[in-house]
Amino acid sequence: MNASECASSYRVGPVGKVHTLRGATFPEYFLNKSIDTDGDENAANRAKHFHRFRGPVGFVRLVFDATILLLVMLIIGFIVFANGLAREPKEPAHAADGITVLTGGVSRIDDAMKLMARKQARRVLITGVNRGTSLEQLKRLSPGGAQYFDCCVDIDKVARNTIDNATETARWVTLNGYGSLIVVTSNYHMPRALAELERAMPGVSLVPYPVVANNVEVARWWEFPGTTKLLLSEYLKYLPALGRLWATNLVRVALPGTSVPPEDEPEP
Repeated sequence: MNASECASSYRVGPVGKVHTLRGATFPEYFLNKSIDTDGDENAANRAKHFHRFRGPVGFVRLVFDATILLLVMLIIGFIVFANGLAREPKEPAHAADGITVLTGGVSRIDDAMKLMARKQARRVLITGVNRGTSLEQLKRLSPGGAQYFDCCVDIDKVARNTIDNATETARWVTLNGYGSLIVVTSNYHMPRALAELERAMPGVSLVPYPVVANNVEVARWWEFPGTTKLLLSEYLKYLPALGRLWATNLVRVALPGTSVPPEDEPEP
């Protein structure tokens, strides 16, 4: 007897009809029964899993689990942020129309003047200068580049934070018709500066030039509590800047042609 004959004799009963159990053949019945059992077990496991989040105690568990997950994500993000910072000065990838210097470090202005000496740009904006700082004081920060202050340097004394820096830089770029910009700021400040600048002037090519300070040991940040504290503080400021950038890009995609923030309104 071959396989087909065996199967036929197995399925056909004395009266020449196929034996069925609940409308299925004998093997199909047990196969379906197994599937139904597995489905019941999965449903029971899912119900048991979600049951632990019911009621007041379940809500506390949910908040606790979400908090732990958020902390883990923040810690991983901070490690990626800190390890991704520039360890040493790097030449700009290419020359640009202008240079913007975000004040806050002593060597930033001098580094920008050195870029001008190497003909990396046509003009420099120093943004965020203290209102009491004179031109002569700025020149003393870069003795080798003092001659550029008489022809090729613009000074902004309006900006008081990174958002203001980006707003004033965007106005300067628009006024001069620039399409590319070298950004000079500290290595740990660079991610936040780029996020704010990109939000303020989409379409402008940004070339980072991170300044590496000798007193900020980013290569082994975990060994220096002061550096760790500084990087953590900067990371917590960077996250909102990144969120604003994403939100702005979303609005621009949803509402093409929208200026965000509006050009006629001051940045908060």
